[in-house]
Amino acid sequence: MNFLKTTVKDLHQDLIAKELSVSDLTKETFDNIKATDDRYEAFITLMEEQALGQAQNLDKNGIEEDQILAGIPFGIKDNMVTKDVQTTAASRILKDFKPVYSAAVLENLEQAGAIGVGKLNLDEFAMGSTTETSYYKQTKNAWDQTKIPGGSSGGSAVAVAAGQVPFALGSDTGGSIRQPAAFNGIVGLKPTYGRVSRWGLIAFASSLDQIGPLTRTVEDNALVLNAIAGYDARDQTSSKKTVPDFTAGLTGDVKGMKIAIPKEYFGKGVDPKVVEVVKAGIAQLEALGAKVEEVSLPHTKYGVAAYYILGSSEASSNLQRFDGIRYGFRAENVKTLEDLYVQTRTQGFGDEVKRRIMLGTYSLSAGSYDAYFKKAAQVRTLIANEFQNVFAQYDLIVAPTTPNIAYGFGENQDDPQVAYMNDALTIPVNLAGLPGMSINAGFVDGLPVGMQLIGNRFEEAKIYQAAYAFEQATRLFEKIPGGEN
Repeated sequence: MNFLKTTVKDLHQDLIAKELSVSDLTKETFDNIKATDDRYEAFITLMEEQALGQAQNLDKNGIEEDQILAGIPFGIKDNMVTKDVQTTAASRILKDFKPVYSAAVLENLEQAGAIGVGKLNLDEFAMGSTTETSYYKQTKNAWDQTKIPGGSSGGSAVAVAAGQVPFALGSDTGGSIRQPAAFNGIVGLKPTYGRVSRWGLIAFASSLDQIGPLTRTVEDNALVLNAIAGYDARDQTSSKKTVPDFTAGLTGDVKGMKIAIPKEYFGKGVDPKVVEVVKAGIAQLEALGAKVEEVSLPHTKYGVAAYYILGSSEASSNLQRFDGIRYGFRAENVKTLEDLYVQTRTQGFGDEVKRRIMLGTYSLSAGSYDAYFKKAAQVRTLIANEFQNVFAQYDLIVAPTTPNIAYGFGENQDDPQVAYMNDALTIPVNLAGLPGMSINAGFVDGLPVGMQLIGNRFEEAKIYQAAYAFEQATRLFEKIPGGEN
């Protein structure tokens, strides 16, 4: 069983018709993961015992027609706490950590009957855009195993793109769902900030982090968001806004929809071949009846700098809890409490995490706060206001997801700034708290190119509407890694 040529709805119908049992589906999922993961290295931990037990209960009790996700296997980015299952955030400092509760999104999916099958690789503490900073594994791109999968949700994107699971959860702080979705040719949505509970997500930057789904098709993505979205009193940033049925607008019709094309997203630093593919995608939306006009978002160029100051500042605060005392890795042969802190963090954190902690601590220091953190926060406001001005006149913004296609391992390790710029087109969406999706727009040199659809706050439905129309017109989701494309 691999999931390259089926959808959640197809699997649901097979389960309802009893052409397939949940237990058989779950066993075959694990068989396929074990047969293929040496190639992709997407999973850190498998949850076989729990999953098979849940499957047996569903077979015993039956699945109702409206339980669309019941019995469907899925993968979990390993920065979402999972009760009694090793949860590492891909860091040595959390090796062998087993939480005593599960994240809100996992509670929601368990209630929907979906079956978590394993924890997926990521950049350590979600800090990175290549999944190369993981302490445990090096995940490979589903289309070309010599290329990076993107990050930080690289394991989640690859597991879906390679057909190991029908859907996976990722988290997005500055593009960490959309960028690996683009590099692997799948659908990845970062919901509006507050749309999905962050309770149980191991924090990187609390004002930017958001959990979202990665899937092969737009409809599958909408079905998953239906299950995980909603208010959670345990998350003080959770929105009480009503959650619509995100599948309701999947009509294929975008006639009259007004789409803005920001010229800054097509300029210097963006591969001309990527620009060509995305512009062809925009032309397809125009042919379907959308109205397309160019706009300007001039503060975009400051997004990366503002993001790394704000995100690193929040990270330096959030990661203070990892001290070697309460849980996780603890350094040995220490002499004092201070020595315990220093040695545990020195040995437990990787280079990229240390880099961001140092940058964040410096930005928050007494002599630097006004010069860096405060100015970055002001730039964030300018970027958010700029988006609102556009959305006063347009339904969506469409642009490339990334400046380039997936590149080889190690290419940018000596210059972190190059890797940082991979998120230049996705970061502004997080700074403004907006929803954004990457969908496959075509190929360059045999590798997928992501097209990004950005909506106003809590208007994911419009993104799904346009993405579905594009997907149905192009059928690009039918092109699969290693297949007859």
